[in-house]
Amino acid sequence: MSVFNLSDFADHEQVVFCSDEKSGLKAIIAVHNSNLGPALGGCRMWPYASEEEAIRDVLRLSRGMTYKSAMANLKLGGGKSVIIGNPRTDKTPELLKAFAQAVERVNGRYIAAEDSGTGVDDMKFMSQFTQHVAGIVDKPSENGTRSGDPSPATAYGTFVGIKAAVKERLGRDSLAGLKIAVQGLGNVGFDLARQLKEAGAQLWVTDIHREPLLRAAKEIGATVVAPDEIFGLDVDVFAPCAMGAIINDQTIPQLKVKIVAGAANNQLAEPRHGLALMNKGILYAPDYVINAGGIIDVYYERTGNFDRAALKSHVESIYDNLMEIFARARKEERPTGEVADAIAEERFKR
Repeated sequence: MSVFNLSDFADHEQVVFCSDEKSGLKAIIAVHNSNLGPALGGCRMWPYASEEEAIRDVLRLSRGMTYKSAMANLKLGGGKSVIIGNPRTDKTPELLKAFAQAVERVNGRYIAAEDSGTGVDDMKFMSQFTQHVAGIVDKPSENGTRSGDPSPATAYGTFVGIKAAVKERLGRDSLAGLKIAVQGLGNVGFDLARQLKEAGAQLWVTDIHREPLLRAAKEIGATVVAPDEIFGLDVDVFAPCAMGAIINDQTIPQLKVKIVAGAANNQLAEPRHGLALMNKGILYAPDYVINAGGIIDVYYERTGNFDRAALKSHVESIYDNLMEIFARARKEERPTGEVADAIAEERFKR
């Protein structure tokens, strides 16, 4: 396959293929754009079905980080990395060391953080072999001190974003009584579900793993459904918080919701699916806008002077960013994703 000819290549500045025979490492680092600053983005470990699938994923994810940082008004570029493998069975200290050394060789153009399949402990271990990792510093929180894990900020930003979408589409400030379906109960998805429950929403949840479903049913009273049932539920909001490309030709006809707003990256399988949602009367909160809390958290950590109040205020600005997008999309009769792209490009291309 030709990487340069892939539609997802989208003018990437640098794509690095990394391998290490001893540890079994097979990884890809993608730097999409560094006009605003170094490319910061998570390291995802996933058992991709093929190398082509991994390449497409890292290209889509890194491009999304460029737009995410620009929309969040951060002095950061966009990058991402993927490690091909099952994080539950293939992750070893040797593999993480080899990957960290690969990151170091990129010489600061890419900064890694945790993502699906990797965590704060992995980043801390990697910091022994590269200085170019983030999300490893303990931070003050409402309950004392929390780890460098940025997922609480991602979840909170997504919660704030759902409130903005509800205000725009349903004309109400309260989430009480709303029916919300959450797909994916990882660190972000579960925390988001908890906040939605505390705000009075009724929850339906699904995940590919059994443990978080049992916990959601027990701790927050969520109704558990099978993964293929989540799309057709008669609810108000669908919150995708798992893998990308789940808004596609197969799932859109099933949707009965008024709003799609969740933390997953690259929710639209193709840009045209944003238009399909609009034509169906479904408001879409562009993923890289609503899920920017994590990158904002990591950015404040890297300033060396962590200010919790400033971080919280910056994350809450996601509400205003989305309302600006919604208003412009309504006025111009364009999909919200197109409008968000236009605003982001005005910022990082100038």
